[in-house]
Order: sequence, then C-alpha cells, then structure tokens
Amino acid sequence: MKVAIIAGEMSGDLLGAGMAAEIRRMTGGDVEFVGVGGPALAAEGLRSLFDFNDIAIMGISAVVARLPLLLRRIGETVDALVSARPDVLVIIDSPGFTHRVTKRVRKKLPNLPVVQYVCPTVWAWKEYRASHMTDFVDHVLAILPFEPEVMQRLGGPPTTYVGHRLRTLPAMAEARARQAARSKRHPERLILLLPGSRSTEVSRLLPVFAKTAERLAHIQDYSFAIPAVPSQERLIRDSIAGWQVRPEIVLGDQGKWDAFGRADGALAASGTVLFELALAGVPTISAYKTDFFIRLVLDRIKAWSAVLPNLVAGYPVFPEFYDEFVRPEMLARLMVRLVDDTPQRAAMLSACADVHDRMSTDRPANVVAAEIVLDYAYGKSPAR
Repeated sequence: MKVAIIAGEMSGDLLGAGMAAEIRRMTGGDVEFVGVGGPALAAEGLRSLFDFNDIAIMGISAVVARLPLLLRRIGETVDALVSARPDVLVIIDSPGFTHRVTKRVRKKLPNLPVVQYVCPTVWAWKEYRASHMTDFVDHVLAILPFEPEVMQRLGGPPTTYVGHRLRTLPAMAEARARQAARSKRHPERLILLLPGSRSTEVSRLLPVFAKTAERLAHIQDYSFAIPAVPSQERLIRDSIAGWQVRPEIVLGDQGKWDAFGRADGALAASGTVLFELALAGVPTISAYKTDFFIRLVLDRIKAWSAVLPNLVAGYPVFPEFYDEFVRPEMLARLMVRLVDDTPQRAAMLSACADVHDRMSTDRPANVVAAEIVLDYAYGKSPAR
C-alpha cells in the first residue's frame, strides 16, 4: 500500500500524522507514505520532498513574494507523485497549493483516488469552489459539523464529518480536566500569547502582543508564556529580546498542553489554536492582522466570523479583533475581565463547553478518516 499525503502547514501535519498512524495500524504496517509534510508526519515514516514551511504561507502579498519557489515546489511535487504512482492521494488543507498539484497529477493519473482532509472554506467565500472540486476530489473529510450540509447544497464532492482530532486527544483531555479542577480563588494569572505558526503572522502580531503584555503588567502581576512551534522559535526569541515584560518560551507538545492546563487566559492569532483553546476551556481573545491584498476582498467574505469555535457554536464564543482594531489598550482591558472571576469569564467558559459538546462524534476522527482513505485505496467508493 502506498499513500501519498500533502500537508502544507503545522495543523495539517498533525491531522495527517494521526490519520497515518491509524492507516499503519489498520494495514499492519504494510504501508509507505510519500509526499510533503512536517515533523509529525515524518515521525510516521513520511520523508518530505522538501521543507513544508516553503508552502506554509498566508496572504496574497506573501504568495507573490515567494511565487517562484511555490511554482517550483508545485512542479516537483507533481513529478514525484506521478513517479510514485500511489494507491490514493490525501491532500490536507492549503488548497492554494494542494489543489494546483492535484489537478496536474489527475491529468497524468486519471484513476488516482483523491481525498481532501479539511473542507475548504467555501462557506466563507468563493462558493463556486465546491462544485469545481468534483473534477479532482472524490471525497472530503470535514472537521466542522456544519460542512457536509454546505458541500451538499453547493454541489461539492461527497463529504463526511469525521470530527476533529483535538476532541479526543488525551493531552487535550488532561488540559481540560486541569482547567475544570482549578480554584477560582487562586488563579496563576498566566496569560498565553500565541502569535501563529507562520512567520508573517508572528512578525505582525508580536509587536502588538508586546504592548498588550506591558499594559497588563502595569495593571496586575501577570506572567506570560509563548508556546512556540519549532519553525518559529528563533524568530520569536529574536522578537522578544527587547520586551520590557519577558515571557517564557514554551517548547514541545507536552509543554504546550501543560501551559493550556494552567493558563487563565490567552491572546491568540486566528487559526486552529483557537479550537485547542476552546476545547481546553481557556478564555481567549482572537487577534489578526491581514495583509493589504486581503483587505481589498473583505467585502466578498460571507462568513460572519473568522473564529472557528464561533462558527461551530453559532454565536460569539471568543471576541475577535482585526487590523486597526487590534489595540493593546483594548486587548488588555478585556483580558483582565476574562482572567478575573467575572460574568464575562463564566459566560465564555460555558460557551467553550458548548463547543466541546457540539464537536462530539461516535468514533475518533483519525479512525474514521483512515477508514475512508483505505476504502478508496482498495478501490472502494464509500457512500457516507
């Protein structure tokens, strides 16, 4: 069995690794993984064609700046997959890269089954993408419960809600249990700062986070920690060297989940980390700075929120601030209300519990995803 996987960023790498581990278990280890991924997929035996950080970018300006490299990586990936002739191709998120690769691969390998893990945000903008995907994607594995209905309505490929790997992750459950057991009267006053997993996100948000931390330090005796992904550790260390308030740098999964279990609040970039914080029960403020080109098309975005826990709940769970509204004074004042024992904190914790309940599934996401992928690899077309 040969399974090709393309994961273009850290969250996709983790999703792919969980699925790959189950595929390995279900096949008795008789499987080879090829494609593009990060450290988590490497641990499952995938030897990435190149450093996946080359394609882990967001924003039109960042794409334009690295366009020659991206085009080269697309060509290299297509050639490698066609040469490998896998039994199935799994593309995970990053549609700007993975869809371009897949279209070219399918022209040369028209019978290759393709499974997309993580539904593109067709519910937010560019709805036409759903029907266009039927030309090169056979099945979509959705991580949000409302996405199968959206894909059906828009004429997209068959879509199965598999759940999210975070919902049943043991480390997540432990962090959530620690949060639930914490005493309201003795908070640690630890605030997490999570500026994102891409260099562009880190560079834009850390200066604002620095000023917010300085303001909070004047209000009360808070401590701060930055759970850093390995690829951004050096940039983060260099960026905080001149901060008046020096946060702790937390490395590794164990360190991150320990921090999630102890934190009183978090200030985080928009992204998968907001799911992690919601499921762990950490009151959070979402902040993001878009690039110039994204601002030009904001009026085309149909989703009422960019925070995934908000979309799952159907109402605001975490407040979100963008661009010129990412103001340190505002973020600091709101954070105080979320860290202290206030009605705002209680309401947010209740909303986090609601998100946790809405994300429930009968079986772990990794198991369901692996079964569907193997069905296609073995020549079956599951009607799910």
